[in-house]
Amino acid sequence: MRRAFTSLVLTTLLVSGAGQAVAESISAQDRDEIGRLRAARGLAQEELTPLLEQVSKAGEKGIPTEPLANKVKEGLAKGVDPKRIEPVLRQLVTHFESAQEVLREASTRGVAEGNRRVALETLADALSRGATVDEVRELTRVAQDGKQKVTQESLAAGAKSLAVMKEGKIASQDGAALIGEGMRQGYKPSELLDLSREVKRRGGEFQSGRANIQALREQVRRGDRGDRLFRNEHGDSGGGDHGDRGGNADHGERVREDRGSGGGDRGGGSDRGGRPERGGGGHGGRDH
Repeated sequence: MRRAFTSLVLTTLLVSGAGQAVAESISAQDRDEIGRLRAARGLAQEELTPLLEQVSKAGEKGIPTEPLANKVKEGLAKGVDPKRIEPVLRQLVTHFESAQEVLREASTRGVAEGNRRVALETLADALSRGATVDEVRELTRVAQDGKQKVTQESLAAGAKSLAVMKEGKIASQDGAALIGEGMRQGYKPSELLDLSREVKRRGGEFQSGRANIQALREQVRRGDRGDRLFRNEHGDSGGGDHGDRGGNADHGERVREDRGSGGGDRGGGSDRGGRPERGGGGHGGRDH
């Protein structure tokens, strides 16, 4: 009996160590906040039951419930009908499920686990913003021969960085090549995201030919980082006056990424909190 118990404990530890999903429940705080918003709207409890059930079922699969609950709260706070919140919530759950599958697959290809929750939320955000599962797989492949072992966090940050550049009208193939090179050179998640935001901000220059993604990739390959990537021959930041660099919507995310081990926004996107945004995964936010 004792031997069987020991075996069970060891098996549990091994499964846990392999990064298997751990079921989550809606926190009492989130339930209370949703209840207050429901009452303020004059809605019946039954109207929110489908939403809460959807969050609970996702939590049973190991999907973080907080960004999902935040999406419900965001909708209620904006006066959105619960029936209209439901498909948005379902789509968010789908992104998380896809992110789970991609991370599981990546782990079988030698990608280290790292902070699984941050990686999961960042990757779900990346998928919601336009990155595809195939693109993430390609990033996994091209980063394998890099200077440092790729982690789930850096892979997720790479995927989100690619999505950000695609928002800036950068071709997927070019963006993936640039981000893949950054991952090979050991760029931190925050560095990948900073790079993508700057490329997006200068999207017009790349489209007009005044800047070149291939040349930028070569700089990354040589080991350049940060501001050095965007300095012209006179040592000034290239591209002229682009307006408010520091006031850009991404500044909060940059701080967050460094603080949250390089992850995305609390389930999604707005680039404001330490993980994908609290407003329901924040998938509505964008890097401007």
